[in-house]
Formats: sequence, C-alpha cells, structure tokens
Amino acid sequence: MTQATNGNQTRALNDLEYDFITVLQNKAEAVKAYETYIQDAQQANSQPCVELFQKLRQADIEQVQEIRHHLQQVMQSGKM
Repeated sequence: MTQATNGNQTRALNDLEYDFITVLQNKAEAVKAYETYIQDAQQANSQPCVELFQKLRQADIEQVQEIRHHLQQVMQSGKM
C-alpha cells in the first residue's frame, strides 16, 4: 500500500481509504443489526416489517459490494 504524505507527516491511509473503510465498517454493522430487527419483526408477526428490514438489509449488502469496489480502486491508485 502506498503511503500518503501530508506536510511532514506520513500516513498509512489517505483520506479516501479511511473514509471508505469507515463506511464499510458501518454498513457491515448495519447488515448484522438487521438480522436482529428481522427476528424482532418475525416474533411480532409483522410480515410487512420483516420484508422492509430484509429489503433494507439487501440494499446495504449491495452498497457494501460497491464500497469494496471503490476501496480497491482507491487503494490501488490513490483515487477514483
């Protein structure tokens, strides 16, 4: 991995890499949390809520894939 420089400081990650890693972590935590929300909706016998949480979870999974792609590009070239 290349190191970005900012003045006299050398950093292991540039701002974009850090941003994408942070967003990726947040999305991963959300995907995991949706499992709990889906179970709660199932226990409440609320099929519309189950379906909404499943839809939201799937959207986050797709966004995770897109974020990973962008992160790979940024880590290889330093930008998109």
